[in-house]
Amino acid sequence: MRETMSEFIIHVENIHKSYLMGKEAVSALRGVSLNVTRGEMICLMGPSGSGKTTLLNLLGGLDEPGRGHISIDGQNVVAMSEEEMARLRLQKLGFIFQTFNLLSNFTAFENIEAPIVLQGKLKRKARRARVKMLLEQVGLGDRMDHYPSELSGGQQQRVAVARALANDPPIIIGDEMTGDLDSKTGFEVMTLIRELNQTQYKTVIFVTHDPRMADFSDRTIHMLDGVIHNEVRQNDIRIENNDLPSGSNTTP
Repeated sequence: MRETMSEFIIHVENIHKSYLMGKEAVSALRGVSLNVTRGEMICLMGPSGSGKTTLLNLLGGLDEPGRGHISIDGQNVVAMSEEEMARLRLQKLGFIFQTFNLLSNFTAFENIEAPIVLQGKLKRKARRARVKMLLEQVGLGDRMDHYPSELSGGQQQRVAVARALANDPPIIIGDEMTGDLDSKTGFEVMTLIRELNQTQYKTVIFVTHDPRMADFSDRTIHMLDGVIHNEVRQNDIRIENNDLPSGSNTTP
């Protein structure tokens, strides 16, 4: 049960981050602190330049803070070497991007298999069985040999979801996961991710500009000018069929 998994899986303390714009240092984050409980689904919202994407990049180890502390599943990521951070990303983090970021010359199967190969823990038979299971889980069991160009945007994003789950990470990080999808497909993808969060206790932290997608989260954190402005708890809100656009289907 979620109630028994209450430790903080993400801990951020007094994070600062600046970038040089010419000769001037511009603050992207100014003393951000945040705790995320294992199994939570967290949404980050705010206008462009508010710091939400910078925070997401720091959590994913794609950038380094100027100062402050970040721990992921009990590990101090600020002190890690590049090799250690790469290993943590493979083991602990799954990424879903707005533009899918699939390898165009790889089939759906091969795109999902790639991070499992990189981790190097599963032999070929077990690896293939896991990829097939993930494709079935996201409703693409009959599309495993298709290339990205042969898939719709929603299908590509489902492949991206399966790829993020490839090594069974405890944390999923999403950057505008539905930004390139129409409303119906966006709701279907978010319903799938919410189900993974609730049934597999995946911790999800994602950025969106769409308040309808934010409603899938347990907590929405609003950022402004590099700080957390406020937060809203959704009280484990459920999206009902009559909340969806006309013609939508929430079946993943």
